Amino acid sequence: MPEMPEVQGLTTFLDERAVGRTITRATVAAIAALKTYDPPITALQGRTITACARLGKFVVLSCGDDLHLVFHLAKAGWLRWYDALPTTLLKPGKSPIALRIALDDGSGFDLTEAGTKKSLAVSVVRDPQEVPGIARLGPDPLDPAFTREAFAALLDERRMQIKGLLRDQAVIAGIGNAYSDEILHAARMSPYAIAGKLDDAEIDRLFAALRETLTEAIAEASGKPPADLKDAKRRGMQVHARRGEACPVCGDTVRSVFFADRSLEYCPTCQTGGKVLADRRLSRLLK
Repeated sequence: MPEMPEVQGLTTFLDERAVGRTITRATVAAIAALKTYDPPITALQGRTITACARLGKFVVLSCGDDLHLVFHLAKAGWLRWYDALPTTLLKPGKSPIALRIALDDGSGFDLTEAGTKKSLAVSVVRDPQEVPGIARLGPDPLDPAFTREAFAALLDERRMQIKGLLRDQAVIAGIGNAYSDEILHAARMSPYAIAGKLDDAEIDRLFAALRETLTEAIAEASGKPPADLKDAKRRGMQVHARRGEACPVCGDTVRSVFFADRSLEYCPTCQTGGKVLADRRLSRLLK
């Protein structure tokens, strides 16, 4: 799933390539991806893109102050950019393409989604806050106003496991499964630690890991075209999606805990005092 660093990379790329260009055509190829009907998608045609911004994991392409194309790539979505947009006719249900945007210089992009579970979401709105997911977002962790004290206040008295809290978009915007694994590894903290029970030293360590992990990942994504961002993300991971490999810090084997639709990865030596966390999937099989 694209998270803050990759979405920021896409936003920076679109800011450089799409802002100032006029939308000549907006074509929906997967009607389920379009979550709004007023304004219609056709309202984008003839409008000039004036700004591009990231809100959590959402990308907002603004056409003035009163019209915005907002999209969330969900688990398996991505943006495919073309300097020369293909002229082939889109056939609904025949390709992974959900939306195609054509620009006045012949360039443009597709929003695509792999797999059978379709979650990619596209909205055309007069105000980005009309999108429910944006209205619920917590603070951006790289906002200067998001201080160590503000972070500590979010943790105070919460009974949530820290892994779940970091992934909760209503608490902190932009962090998902992958970077929560990376942040917790950098902080040398168990994913099952209870947020409200962390002491001052643990909060210091976790806040520093959060800022450093995300800042470094955004720097790595900066300047890369969309086609290269996923590989850059994979190369930068220390534990996420590296089950069975050696931890780059201590050499222990990276382990996984599986859930219904995801897994978490961690290093026992670095994060859990050498304890191997129960694999719930395996436990069910052994019953």
